[in-house]
Amino acid sequence: MPPIIDIHIHVQPNDAIKPEARELIRRGRRDYDEVLKFGESAKEFLKFLDEAEIERAGIINYVSPDVIGYTAEVNDWVANYCSADPRRLLAFGSVHPKYIFDAGAEVTRLKKLGIRGLKVHPSHQLFAPNEYRNGLGPLRAMYERAEEVGLPVMIHTGTSIFPGARNVYAQPMLADDVGVDFANLVVILAHGGRPLWMNEAFFLVRRHKNMYMDVSGIPPQKLLEHFPRIEEIADKVLFGTDWPGPGVPGVRGNIEKFRALAISPDAQQKILYDNAARLFPV
Repeated sequence: MPPIIDIHIHVQPNDAIKPEARELIRRGRRDYDEVLKFGESAKEFLKFLDEAEIERAGIINYVSPDVIGYTAEVNDWVANYCSADPRRLLAFGSVHPKYIFDAGAEVTRLKKLGIRGLKVHPSHQLFAPNEYRNGLGPLRAMYERAEEVGLPVMIHTGTSIFPGARNVYAQPMLADDVGVDFANLVVILAHGGRPLWMNEAFFLVRRHKNMYMDVSGIPPQKLLEHFPRIEEIADKVLFGTDWPGPGVPGVRGNIEKFRALAISPDAQQKILYDNAARLFPV
């Protein structure tokens, strides 16, 4: 089988998560022991990737003291975790503009640390992705420096059911300003706006030359119902699972369901591997 990059997997320091958030992840999961094991051992997680026939994975972490519980220490944690095999493990961290003075310097530090992408999670970090237009200066500085040093920014779009999440901030159209104001910044709209705003995500990906989306958290068997014209943007779509997010089944099952879709082999190859490999070269 051709290689696969899963650009959106959550391996995290489980002991840093708020109890109510941890319970939501645990609820109904038969594989929760694996979640805990992988958070403690990158070696075990790499075995898991081998078994799932995944070549590389984006390891998503972000600062969210208000909703999830992570402080800025999560950046150093994920950089250290992915240092076990930086070719296969792509570390995503974040710069929370409400908790840092010099956001630009922090972006530079994270890149030197080995962070490969930044995560903005509006509904968990409690600000809109375009809030720099309303005076949130550190957010503008973060985008500017990320654009300057070539770090892609993944912006969560779509609803969240975690306690305390503010979904008003997660509408994809709020990222339109980012595409306008930072035209050379690579932006990945995580989850394609699911389930309420998928048409907006599709529009934005078509509008902005450096805007992409991942399909994580969308049941693969439903993908063509939501994005019937996905082949038109096949050059700008990244495969991801969002495992072990609430309601997300096993990684291998997601891959099998995606491969069963009536999408051309060329488009599948781009989505499963080529696009992410281009954005995150070894």
